[in-house]
Amino acid sequence: MKIILYDNLWPGFYIAVSALALMLSITLSAFAHESLATGKDTVAVSDEPGTILAIGAHAGDMEVSCGAVLAKHAKMGNRVIMLHLTLGERGHPEMSPDAYADQKKQEAENAAEILGSEVIFGPYSDAEIPDNDEARNYVSEIIRKTKPTHVITHWKNSIHKDHSATHSIVTDAVLLASLEGIESDHPRHRGVRGIYFTENWEDMEGFEPYIFVDVSGSFQLWKEAVAEYEFIVGDISTFPYFEYYSSLATVRGALARSDYAVTFDIDPFGKRQTLDYFP
Repeated sequence: MKIILYDNLWPGFYIAVSALALMLSITLSAFAHESLATGKDTVAVSDEPGTILAIGAHAGDMEVSCGAVLAKHAKMGNRVIMLHLTLGERGHPEMSPDAYADQKKQEAENAAEILGSEVIFGPYSDAEIPDNDEARNYVSEIIRKTKPTHVITHWKNSIHKDHSATHSIVTDAVLLASLEGIESDHPRHRGVRGIYFTENWEDMEGFEPYIFVDVSGSFQLWKEAVAEYEFIVGDISTFPYFEYYSSLATVRGALARSDYAVTFDIDPFGKRQTLDYFP
């Protein structure tokens, strides 16, 4: 197992650290213009402004899993956008889907404001995200319009079909958005530097915590943002969302030698490095 420690999401040098011997690190050049930070095994942030587009199946998915990372980058002056493909309106045991949709939309807007993020609401219904070309084209248009440098979404394996469908839709949409000759109101966008899959309790099959982002400075904002959602801090869910993700950030932070951290996986192909020798 390897652990990649990042002070932030920008991929400059990969710092691969053996889980059995954290003292040994090898820097792997992914984007050669970045430099190593001092102190702990982190990489310095790029001076070039970027845009992070976080795409979740339901309102609340991106906030609870990686909202602290979004807040961190927003504070750094980067543009942050969340796209919720559905509101997750069928998750309340007592309220009607229409009434809960209104509540969740307000909760999402409040959370986005706290995180410093813009928010876009998709056209789909909870538990009915269509894994088809129409959905791919919709997300592709969002990507062409917003021009993200980094995309965050769900891991491919999930116990929730909306999550796995979102993964498939988003990864294909990034490709579609980069292609010429596709009918669109916007020019193609080839500037996505990476797709990152956030750690979610429902998406853990095969997930490897590969990238660790130190969120110690933005963790309080995360707590304030997710507290806007009743399903996270209220008593409508049997799953202890707030306690789980707070504890997870502490555990991941211990591995990253920070107070709190959030982890991501990437496509296995992206983990391959071809070198002539150790740098």
